[in-house]
Formats: sequence, structure tokens, C-alpha cells
Amino acid sequence: MKVVIAGAGEVGTHLARMLSRENHDIILLDDDPEKLSQISRDVDLLTINGSAHSFVDLKQTGLNKADLFIAVTPYEERNVLACTMASYLGVGRTIARINNSEYLQERYREKLKNLGIHELIYPESLAAKEIVSSVKLTGTRQMIEFSGGKLVLLAIKIRSNAPIVNHTLEELHSRIHDVIAVAIKREKDTIIPQGKDYIRNNDIVFFVTNRSAQKMVFELAGKELYEIKNIMFLGGSRIAQKTIEKMGDQYRIKVIEIDKERCERLADKFENVLVINGDGRDVDLLKDEGLEKMDAFIATTGSSETNMLSCHLAKMYGIKRTVAEVENFAFMGIAEGMDIGTMINKKLIAASYIYRFTLNAEISTVKCLTASDAEVFEFVAKPGARITQKPIKDLDFPEEAKIGGIVRDNQGYVADGKTQILEGDKVVVFTLPSGIKKLEKFFK
Repeated sequence: MKVVIAGAGEVGTHLARMLSRENHDIILLDDDPEKLSQISRDVDLLTINGSAHSFVDLKQTGLNKADLFIAVTPYEERNVLACTMASYLGVGRTIARINNSEYLQERYREKLKNLGIHELIYPESLAAKEIVSSVKLTGTRQMIEFSGGKLVLLAIKIRSNAPIVNHTLEELHSRIHDVIAVAIKREKDTIIPQGKDYIRNNDIVFFVTNRSAQKMVFELAGKELYEIKNIMFLGGSRIAQKTIEKMGDQYRIKVIEIDKERCERLADKFENVLVINGDGRDVDLLKDEGLEKMDAFIATTGSSETNMLSCHLAKMYGIKRTVAEVENFAFMGIAEGMDIGTMINKKLIAASYIYRFTLNAEISTVKCLTASDAEVFEFVAKPGARITQKPIKDLDFPEEAKIGGIVRDNQGYVADGKTQILEGDKVVVFTLPSGIKKLEKFFK
């Protein structure tokens, strides 16, 4: 597939790295030659120094022979205009990154498609969904629902008090049937486990299960679920605002924001939210505003360092649920080592969302797992696909991937070696980057 990406920021470059692993023909367009030089040193792609809203520069990318055009510059207007221009020049499909939720309204979608903008991606809204999921189900680092919650992936940090510590996966599966561990993150390594593998203290284990077995998973992982009512946000960013919108009126929310004008806008927008104008790095201010009484602390300022350190501080004051927006890729490993709770990176989330449009298979969900370097997909089994021809144990499935479960007839089932996948099944698959391309052969 030939893919043209406009914008060599972190979303564009991360996406280019993902796609370059699978031998796609990648052209990266940006008006900053330094950014292009930096990525071209370690990624096999063609770079073009030019503007995303110049017909001359867009033509240089060979858009008339491209399958996909992705506009992910920091500027919404430029992305929308670039997609319109790219469609005019003959590209097969376009995706525009936006930061205005108005574009997502159904009454405007058809008009935008008529302008040549086929897909829209709003990273802040996607990140907000992840935060809401994290707050709703305590005890997890990340929770992903498939087919409306028929199957669930739970990323759980294992502590020394967990009943399953130092036990094998075979022992786990003998105690609970509707659950499968599809991966283990141990320090810097992500392991696709087998039955003889042990679960260790400080592992992050990725479980696939259904609603009926969720409670048992938490019990075996030594997690005590608790209700969240009081939430403190550090920073009134767009992500914070979208999260508050999605949370509704069921929480008591307090926002600490340093910018006075933004405080006034937040107070006007959210009548049920208490907005405090102040510097969230001031520990005394946080304590005066009831930090120790909070059930959850969510840091979404523009500074990854501030978000990480403030969540670390909140943990020290006994807050069980903390969420940090960590946009600097270099800090992701450091943040995990600090044990600050759930990490959100809107650029990773956006890149994963876009990524599914490049695969030669029908996919209903794709998520990048912030606690590891892996991805989780929900594929749809097509008629005659290789995945439907034998039970899982006889498929010679890639070692870098593992099937977690299937959704069939509106019911979720955890998979084992004897599971026979049928046409139309939705199949949840966990995979390392090296296994993604191999999966297409089973599902196309």
C-alpha cells in the first residue's frame, strides 16, 4: 500500500515507524527539513520538504497513485484543506486529524465526505474515552472493551499479595475457565506466555475475559475494587474537558488550572465542576483543596513531567487511582518505573486508530497498549479466511500473537486451543509488532 502522511510530528512519525515495519510505501511530507532529516535516519521512507496545502508539493508525493492520505499536522484547518486537495488529486482515501468535536456531528459528516474527507480523528476525544474507562473500572492499568463489553481486556499490575503470584498460567486456567492471559509485561520485555510460564511480582498481565469472570480475575490478582466519587483534575486542557463531558454528573469534580481565562471558560462550561485558579505544582495548594480526600487524581497539563510527578505525589498521599497524560515518548518507560498508575498518550491512541485503515483485513477495533509495545485487534473473520479452516491449536498461528477470545451471536467466549472460529466471528488478538503483518494472512 502506498501511504502519504502530511505532518512529521509525533503522531505522523510514530505512524510512519509502525507502517515501515510492514513494507508499505511511505511518503512523509512536512515543511520542517530538520524533522524529516531526523526520521529518515532510522526509518525507511521517502521524505518531501513541502506544504500540506500546496497543490505543487502534494503532487510531488504521487498522490494520484496513493491508496491513503493522512493529514496529522498540528493545525486542524490545514488537515481538512489538505484532505480536500488530496482527494481532488486522486488519492483513494483520506484521514484528517481534528481538534473540534463539531466536525464529528452526524449532520456534517456527509458534507465533509462530499468534500473528500473520508475519516476524522479527534485524539483528545479518544484519550478522554480511555480515561473514563480507567476511572470506571478500578484495579486496572488499562481496560479495553470489545463489542460493547462482550469481551474485555484488562491490564493489571500484579503485586506480592496476589494469589496468582509465582503460579503458572496452567494453574490459573485450572481455577478459572473464562479467562486467558494473552501477554505479560515484565520490566522492559513483553512476553507472549505459554502454560508453563509463571506470573511474577510487578508483572503487568493482560487478561482477556468476559463480564461474568471479571470479578474472579480481580480476586486472583489481589485487587480490591472501590467506588470513585471525588476526582481532582490537574489542568483544564481539551482532554480534561472532553473527559468531564463524558463523565456526566455522577462524580464530584475539582479542576486546578493555572490560566485564569481558561478557569473562567471552564466554570461557564461546567456548572457542576469546582474550578480553582492556581498552580498545581504547589503541594500546599493541592493539600488545601483536599488532595488526600480524593478517590482519583487525573493530570492532563501540557507538561509530561508535571503530570508524572504530580501523580507520583498523589500516590504518596494515598490516592489509589491516578492517571497521567504522558505525551513525551521518551518518558513512557520512566513513568512506568515510577509506578504512577495509568498512562495516557493521545498520539499513540491516534496512531493506532489510523493504523487499522492500512491493514488488508476487516477490523472493528485496534488499540495500542500504553503499558507495552504491543497492539490488540478485533478482527472480523471473513468467509473462507484461513482462520476459519481449523481449530486454533492446528492453525500454526504466529508465535508473536495470541487469540484471546471471540464474539459470536452477541456472546463473548474466551478462546482455547480447541476453539473453532467461524465466518462472521469477531476475534480478539493480542500481538507484538513483528506479528501484525503475519495476522493478515489469517484474516484477509
